[in-house]
Amino acid sequence: MSSAQLSLVVSVFLASAVEAVEALTIVLAVGVTRRWSSALLGAGVGLVALALLTVILGPALVLLPIAALRLLVGALLLLFGLQWLRKAILRAAGLLARHDELAAFTRESRSAEAISLRAEGFDGYSFAVALKGVLLEGIEVIFIVLTFGSSQHRVTLAALSALASVLVVTAIGVAARAPLARVPENAMKFVVGVLLTSFGTFWGVEGAGASWPGGEGALPVLVLAIGSCSLALVGELRHRSARIAARVA
Repeated sequence: MSSAQLSLVVSVFLASAVEAVEALTIVLAVGVTRRWSSALLGAGVGLVALALLTVILGPALVLLPIAALRLLVGALLLLFGLQWLRKAILRAAGLLARHDELAAFTRESRSAEAISLRAEGFDGYSFAVALKGVLLEGIEVIFIVLTFGSSQHRVTLAALSALASVLVVTAIGVAARAPLARVPENAMKFVVGVLLTSFGTFWGVEGAGASWPGGEGALPVLVLAIGSCSLALVGELRHRSARIAARVA
């Protein structure tokens, strides 16, 4: 497996894990609070819809010329990655609240408890909330799977990596029967932001007709450079925030 393929597998796995944790929190909240059968049915329908979307869109992307595809994918990944990385840097610097799955679980549970529940039968609320949660989080996974996979004509590899990630997160969640509050989600988002930005830059340059020194060997260097700059920015923002706080005090 080449460095680019390994990076693809790791990036898709981590990004999918982040989204799977958030979707699992929603399903757990309505399942525990209201009715498991309806919540699981909604989650199942959402997963089927996402699988069909991947099957339909995947082959269409692969038919595009590789140069045009990499330019398009590079631009999309760069925009998407910079959004993740910006929020991750601000969270790491203490300028943005960190995502808390336990708090999200509590909010979802309270919202579910506020809606009346029939004694038995199908629960439309649980079904709809679980379906929406899986679809919303899953669409981001589909985007990552298709962009990463199509750029290397390895949609199947990317899809298998995403599937493995979802299965691992689901298995842990089912075993714990609780939100995965201890998962280092903020750190994972930081890493994924770095990887998406790196891949977006790499493929965008190649799609524009330029070439990287060393070919795929330049990718790990690019990841290290962007990661180092991001960590340096976190340190600088923390330093500035501390100086402003000291002046105010």
